Amino acid sequence: MRELGTGEAMHELVERLYPLCRSITGDGVRRTLEIVAEHVPLEMHEVPTGTQVLDWTVPQEWNIRDAYVADASGKRVIDFQESNLHVVGYSVPVSETMSLDELRKHLHTLPENPSWVPYRTSYYSSTWGFCLAQDTLDALPDGDYDVHIDSTLEDGHLTYGEHVVPGQVTDEVIVSCHTCHPSLANDNLAGIAVAISLAQALAREKPYYTYRFLFMPGTIGAITWLARNFENVGRVKHGIVLACAGDRGSLTYKQSRRGDAEIDKVMAHVLKTSTRPHEVKEFSPYGYDERQFCSPGFNLGVGSLTRTPYAGYPEYHTSADNPDFVSPDSMADTLATCREAFAVLDRDRSYVNLSPYGEPQLGKRGLYSSLGGRSDAKEAQMAMLWVLNLSDGDHSLLDIAERSGLPFATVVVAADALLDADLIKA
Repeated sequence: MRELGTGEAMHELVERLYPLCRSITGDGVRRTLEIVAEHVPLEMHEVPTGTQVLDWTVPQEWNIRDAYVADASGKRVIDFQESNLHVVGYSVPVSETMSLDELRKHLHTLPENPSWVPYRTSYYSSTWGFCLAQDTLDALPDGDYDVHIDSTLEDGHLTYGEHVVPGQVTDEVIVSCHTCHPSLANDNLAGIAVAISLAQALAREKPYYTYRFLFMPGTIGAITWLARNFENVGRVKHGIVLACAGDRGSLTYKQSRRGDAEIDKVMAHVLKTSTRPHEVKEFSPYGYDERQFCSPGFNLGVGSLTRTPYAGYPEYHTSADNPDFVSPDSMADTLATCREAFAVLDRDRSYVNLSPYGEPQLGKRGLYSSLGGRSDAKEAQMAMLWVLNLSDGDHSLLDIAERSGLPFATVVVAADALLDADLIKA
């Protein structure tokens, strides 16, 4: 298995995945997952077209080999081989000659950014189209053009992959990222790279929770996974959806529907104490797959971590979201934030004080002497007192850190010492 770990290695993976033509189904998704599987073992799932998944149905599978618009001389003025963004996703096959005026009905541009190519899809309606720069369209002369899309839309499968990092308990944390976008580096490839690096790091740490990584197409993928895991979804205690993980903007955490789920508290604490520029936003039922995990029937504690949020940067869903747009340092920072958050999540427990009537004598148990010579002896002593006072079964270590203003790591060390002295129990 190939290790990632560094921002540079993650960026190299983004560059490698970038040319592949992904959609919600098809061989581009399979090839993407094959590359992911070079880094972490994947269990692959193929769900047949027509399968009922909650209120949805798995659609037909789309694959494309070539597409172009050529002028009278045979020159390709729009070429899928140059960029897979040039074709509207899920376009049906076409082989026609038509005038520029007729062709315009099927063309999509971004007049406000005339050199960029937009990303467009048409998953659930039978149509076709091309995307191109406004500058290119403006330069096309009147006349007839050959229009060709060599695609197939037929019964097949929806493909997704799962990777599990076993924990000390079977309660799960899910980490989800989407695999359905073609050449868009920040809006999905950076999230894939960070997820792989996070999985590799957790595997070295023998975590408390079991971590399940989901690599799947947006919306229909999450709905399919939830439908196929309906009976066991209660094992999911926490989760995050990773997206837009590599741009140079500051971090944004979007809360779960609950708003006060443990993952919400952990992410807010980690972002606040890290001094990173950040924003914590309330849940809304629009965005990425957190809206599926947080639908009212499931109401899971799943938030979303991005840098600049969904549709919050001009390059979003355009050809300008290329490998140059994402930063190795930004991906490394997103990874570090996830690791810090999961370190807190893995150690956050509630305890009960076994000597709750008055303050227990710490000196006779050697707890004061154990602090001798430490530069943070006063802070460590206060941490012990706070843990003793708030260990009533209702306050977690994170609650204690927040209320006391002490670092979470210091509170954990105090709790471990008190646990060894039989003064508290989980």
